Amino acid sequence: MEIRVARQSDFEAMWAIFKAVIAAGDALPFAETFEAETFRSHWFQAQTPYVAVQDGRIVGLYKIGANAPDLGAHVASATYVVDPLSQGRGVGRALVEHSLEQARSDGFLAMQFNYVVSTNVPAVVLYRKLGFEVMGTLPQAFRHRALGLVDVYVMHRFL
Repeated sequence: MEIRVARQSDFEAMWAIFKAVIAAGDALPFAETFEAETFRSHWFQAQTPYVAVQDGRIVGLYKIGANAPDLGAHVASATYVVDPLSQGRGVGRALVEHSLEQARSDGFLAMQFNYVVSTNVPAVVLYRKLGFEVMGTLPQAFRHRALGLVDVYVMHRFL
């Protein structure tokens, strides 16, 4: 698997994966009405996007940047999306590990996730294995499509 900076030509494949993940309504706080141009501006203008490519196909993506501006800009944040057809095959782990290295390389001192859905067990387990800790719980902050209102975690680790 190769992880590289995303190109504009990757947009359609990235958007298809993103749409498939938000359609499940179990991991990301975006509705199915989220628009392609909003996705483009969030992923190609605000932060640096990366894609994981396996056998010539994009199987995952992440974006990374400062969690907050100015006096909080030494803490990174990232968002990860794995193609549902590739889940459980190490893509998520590869993306997170790559992002941690990229964050170090970019001079960040820590990584923080502001919105980890507590019932997204594979993500929570992976983040914990990679040294993240739950720093806080936001009660019933996510409207899970199948489970109703569930908690959200804020997770953090130093680099």
